[in-house]
Amino acid sequence: MNKAVIDRIIGQVSKPVRYMGNEYNMIVKDPSEVLIRFAIAFPDVYEVGMSHLGIKILYHIMNEREDTYCERVFAPWVDMEQKMRENNIPLFALETRDPVAGFDFLGFTLQYEMSYTNVINMLDLAGIPLMSRERDKSHPFVIAGGPCAYNAEPLADFLDLVVMGEGEEVVNQLLDEYREWKKNGADRQDFLIRAAGIDGVYVPAFYDVDYNEDGTIGSIKPNREGVPPVIRKRIVRDLDNVYYPETMIVPYMNVVHDRVTLEVFRGCTRGCRFCQAGMIYRPVRERSMSRLMELARELIKNTGYEEISLSSLSTSDYSQLEELIKQFMDEFQSRRVSFALPSLRIDSFSREFIEEMIKVRKAGLTFAPEAGTQRLRDVINKGVTDEDLMNSVTQAFELGWDNVKLYFMIGLPTETEEDLDGIADLARRVRACYLDINRGKQAHRLKITVSTSSFVPKPFTPFQWVAQDSIDLLRQKQELLRDKLRIKSVTYDWHDSELSFLEAVFARGDRRLGKVLLKAWEMGCKFDGWAECFNYPAWQEAFRTSEIEPEFYANRLRDKQEVLPWDHIDVGVTKAFLWREYEKALRGELTPDCREICHGCGISRLGGGLCP
Repeated sequence: MNKAVIDRIIGQVSKPVRYMGNEYNMIVKDPSEVLIRFAIAFPDVYEVGMSHLGIKILYHIMNEREDTYCERVFAPWVDMEQKMRENNIPLFALETRDPVAGFDFLGFTLQYEMSYTNVINMLDLAGIPLMSRERDKSHPFVIAGGPCAYNAEPLADFLDLVVMGEGEEVVNQLLDEYREWKKNGADRQDFLIRAAGIDGVYVPAFYDVDYNEDGTIGSIKPNREGVPPVIRKRIVRDLDNVYYPETMIVPYMNVVHDRVTLEVFRGCTRGCRFCQAGMIYRPVRERSMSRLMELARELIKNTGYEEISLSSLSTSDYSQLEELIKQFMDEFQSRRVSFALPSLRIDSFSREFIEEMIKVRKAGLTFAPEAGTQRLRDVINKGVTDEDLMNSVTQAFELGWDNVKLYFMIGLPTETEEDLDGIADLARRVRACYLDINRGKQAHRLKITVSTSSFVPKPFTPFQWVAQDSIDLLRQKQELLRDKLRIKSVTYDWHDSELSFLEAVFARGDRRLGKVLLKAWEMGCKFDGWAECFNYPAWQEAFRTSEIEPEFYANRLRDKQEVLPWDHIDVGVTKAFLWREYEKALRGELTPDCREICHGCGISRLGGGLCP
């Protein structure tokens, strides 16, 4: 490949830094001295992918191996792709600018269903056969992981391997098997058989799906001996002793999360019934405070960043958080290093806590009541009250904030117009609280942003059986809220209901959707999560020509006995527990935080964490 051409075309596109590489802390190796080359791929633009913690961990853990060189590749933006195709430049890795088609592995992280067409587009741009059955020994193995990999069935035809669970637990084992396979010179199928023998590795081609006359699934069974009927996810049991990078690549451009990310714990015990992450990332495993401080020192020293984000699904649930923050401020305040808590719950917002946070700089505040009434918050098991929200915003306003965001979902199971009225009512109460504290003198400075997303039923949640509201109904609810939120100092933002509909289709989809993805991509669909690229009419045409009704996947209520497309995957939390939670939701019953009492979700079978 003529790398001089790459240099030339980079200067002709927007944000050329996306394609330059050579960032601070980038790993440099001689490709001729390694046995395995791995391209870790994020199916979105550079600034989104470089903000993802999982890629950072896997990039450095693989590069710790002497026999492996892990490089990065991101989806080129539409202008760069056009230049690449015009100049016959295949998809290349940032580190060496070598074509990824010549690598041993191309590993995608699946964070969002609407990135699936980008996966297909990147394969095509690389010159790799789209269908796994069409690849031979000259092609890389195409792997996927991440939260959407727990139901990778819509992509089953395109993927060779899928990793269920946490990559640190699997990647070295997989690479060891590959090393032995490559030395032996066996055929491609032999490595797939080896990989299927690793706990947590799923080879879609080794399973057959049968369908009933009504379109539902009849069975999902292995089609060869020695393949497990159920694939159980892998977890890291001890976060203190698992690998975590003490350095990270520092991009030349601003990325979405342009700071050090420090993971304080994994999992969540809250049990919000709409939240897939809260179920699939169980059990809770914490890093010790001493290890976190050690990592913070190294990461600040090795990157030069002046902000650390304490990352988890619910950071305020970390058992030593107050002491951690005190130690952090004692050590780093004089160096003007601040920290952010992106997932602070409104029922754990204390004045003392926030006063420590703002000693260096004041970050923005987002509160997530999720629903407008207490009844609906009980249905979704959110476990916060109006009083929690008002106490939190009162303290925030008293400490000088005048810009807050309130996040809600619409279309939640059992939602009524009264629940929508409650969203507007909460916005009015928050505004009145600010005016009362500031006596009206600074009313012009107040900005309240109310944001709503449309509920998407996800696999491995208590709501995996429910029907999503139709596009028309979601639009009606958005219009209703637009009218109700015509309040001074309040801005209303909402998500595209058509995009949420497609997200639900592919979140709960099966293998038959593969032909829809392929057809949509052929019609130009890519970067579907970006408003300027989203082409819903093309998607509608793709479903029509594929003779697939998307409403079958998004807008249909499922019964308890139905075989779901992901039933052959075991995330630890049992289907029986999820059904019990679904029934409790319909009764409006709360399930307490499982740090207080075990509810028998099934995750203790995997061992580790805070579970007994």
